[in-house]
Amino acid sequence: MGLEEIIPAIALIAILILILPEFISTNIKKNRLLKNLSIWGIIVLLLVVLLYFVFK
Repeated sequence: MGLEEIIPAIALIAILILILPEFISTNIKKNRLLKNLSIWGIIVLLLVVLLYFVFK
């Protein structure tokens, strides 16, 4: 694993650490949490599919 893979991974983990506490505190109710996670799941899935076709 080269430096070009390690630095983005560290940046993503740092962003997750910064965002996760606020995300959890705003999603105390189970229904809201599941709704937000499903929305983010759809967004990530669409991005993965799009990038797959672009870089194929």
